[in-house]
Amino acid sequence: MAEHISQQDLARIATITDAPVAMKVDRSFGLPTGLYMATAGAYLAFLTLMASMLLNPGLVIPLAICALSVVAGFGVPTIWASMKPESDCRPLTFGQFKHRGINTLSGHLTAAEASIQVLILPVLILAWGIACAVIIALT
Repeated sequence: MAEHISQQDLARIATITDAPVAMKVDRSFGLPTGLYMATAGAYLAFLTLMASMLLNPGLVIPLAICALSVVAGFGVPTIWASMKPESDCRPLTFGQFKHRGINTLSGHLTAAEASIQVLILPVLILAWGIACAVIIALT
């Protein structure tokens, strides 16, 4: 339950300072930027492939909404990663990523394992789009 604390008791136990609190903020996501961009690129490539294969005026608005969602879904975290307070943590380079790997909730992953885990869904979706494009082209 809540307990009422009087102003006198609060003033006695509270310490108020004007000193800024130093925070170390890491918003780098722990992965190389290229891997992040490859994921976004695969989703946008799928949408571009569908738009170019179907060429239906009725799909302009839905595909534009999907493309806007992908851009926003990857753009907002990009902006968030660079906002204040400034962070001295930078995304890993591919060399660092290859050497160190990454720790996840399921354990340590090598760079290859982490890359496969990150890219498997976008690549499968793009492969599905290519298969659909081939079927459309052959009919």
